[in-house]
Amino acid sequence: MSDSDALMWRVETDPVLRSTITSVAIYDRAVPRDRVIDRIDRASRVVPRLRQRVLGAPLSPAPPRWVVDEHFDLKYHLRFVTAPGAGTLRDLLDVAEPIAMQSFDRSRPLWEFTIVEGLEGGRSGVIMKIHHSITDGVGGVKLMMSLLDLSEEEPDLGPMPEAPQPDAPSWPVRIIDSAEHERRRQAGIASRLLGHTTRLLTNPGEVGPQAVANVQSMGRMLAPAFEQLSPLMTGRSLSVRFDTFTVPVPELKAAAKRADAKLNDAFLAGVAGGLRRYHERHGEGVEALRMSMPINVRNESTAGLAGNQFAPARFPIPLNIGDPVAAMRVMRELVVAQRNEPSLGFLEGMAGVLNRLPRVLVTELFGRMLKGIDFVTSNVPGIPVPVWFAGARLEAMYPFGPMAGSAMNITLLSYVDDCEIGVNTDPAAVPDPEVLIECLVDSFDEIRKLA
Repeated sequence: MSDSDALMWRVETDPVLRSTITSVAIYDRAVPRDRVIDRIDRASRVVPRLRQRVLGAPLSPAPPRWVVDEHFDLKYHLRFVTAPGAGTLRDLLDVAEPIAMQSFDRSRPLWEFTIVEGLEGGRSGVIMKIHHSITDGVGGVKLMMSLLDLSEEEPDLGPMPEAPQPDAPSWPVRIIDSAEHERRRQAGIASRLLGHTTRLLTNPGEVGPQAVANVQSMGRMLAPAFEQLSPLMTGRSLSVRFDTFTVPVPELKAAAKRADAKLNDAFLAGVAGGLRRYHERHGEGVEALRMSMPINVRNESTAGLAGNQFAPARFPIPLNIGDPVAAMRVMRELVVAQRNEPSLGFLEGMAGVLNRLPRVLVTELFGRMLKGIDFVTSNVPGIPVPVWFAGARLEAMYPFGPMAGSAMNITLLSYVDDCEIGVNTDPAAVPDPEVLIECLVDSFDEIRKLA
């Protein structure tokens, strides 16, 4: 595991900080069980993480390792159930919620697929649950593409690939390997520190101010947030509520263009406007809320990788801007400032330091950083063309990101010409989710009128 992935794994000592990603997909027909089993079995043989579990080394300071699960059982990870009620979208979301609430079995690979049969109109649903330490939203889309086809006709995939073989050396070997891995890691840190010190001594006028800026940026990144800014959404629990709505991609892009902004800026302005309306409905005025947002740090050399490559930004966003065009421009400025934070280049190093602290101390630190966040947003570029799974066409896929101590997570995932928006709320913070969705839809409708 990388240090940043290991942090997400370790802080789950506090279950409120769990990092579970869930998606709910709807297909236009029933998916044949035999073809589904074949496709997911194949994927588990060619995507390493799907057959790997986490193995820690208690006597080593190195992060845990990914190892092939010698007891891998596809039947545990792939399940088939029948939709309750009339098989509506609401019924499907009701099935997904308790699945998302359950913690993973840490002795197994960290993913589950649930096929929901019998949705209205002969359709079917797929609930995918995966731990954030495996991948982020962008990597999750790449993972899904390993299961999907670009036409209704399933291609000839050839013979079933060989399953990866477990490599389980005895515990002394694991300790030695972990110690050697940690030695190389610390040598790399020392080498980078020596290089920085050399530049400082040879060119103090250039490096000195940058070092100060780096320290200030890291301070902003790690600053605790002791309480939420919202006077309303203060409760926290281990439960979730899933809701969805859809906004057309062309309309959101056209509206953003009116403000010389991007789709993500229109998305954030829509969320801010919805939260303002929600607070006003409850007689509460609020100037700003604290938001967490992942920043994609992929580059040309890492774009093909499917793991976590994001930096978590935390910053307050204003809710008191009534003009949607002005709101989009402000969101644009705030996001650009966060993307230019110098500390983004030091996140893995900071995670390495934090991972060497006692688990209780790290969990307390992250709890103070995360539980003061009011809400999380994420914008995940999805699949721009129609796709099929085992002969069934994908109609919609709704994303539900982890709240990780906040009151809600609102995630946008694009598919063809639709922005599918998943709203994951904590019922202790938002006891009336129907009102929240009304407020969000009203806000996005206001923005769409600019198109």
